[in-house]
Amino acid sequence: MAILKQVTLVLLMLAAIALAPDFPANAAVSASQTIINPAAPRKSPYPRIVIYTVAWCPHCKELKEYLTSRNIPFINRDVELEAAAMEDLTQKYKSFGVPVVVIGNDQEVLKGFTGEKFEKLLDKIRSGSK
Repeated sequence: MAILKQVTLVLLMLAAIALAPDFPANAAVSASQTIINPAAPRKSPYPRIVIYTVAWCPHCKELKEYLTSRNIPFINRDVELEAAAMEDLTQKYKSFGVPVVVIGNDQEVLKGFTGEKFEKLLDKIRSGSK
């Protein structure tokens, strides 16, 4: 009886292999890959942008959609999930509300979000004025 189970198992495995989509044996070898050159990172036209958010906040969602739709790179720090982010938000940036946007290396801090205010601060940093 045990031999019958083993034979059945082998036949099922062979059937699964036979019915599987036909993949070339050298698919991994023939696939092209993007070559990453760590010595030459792409220069971003934007300064460093860190946003402090929570998942359920509609204003935070609006901010993330704004940045994403314009291909503006940002670092999202969820203050409910990351204790260090909550500490930075409350201690360093003196805020108990979200979203908070930090542009550059703490050059500008935007509490709350509107596209107009964000763009104004971004232009201010790009122009080098204080």
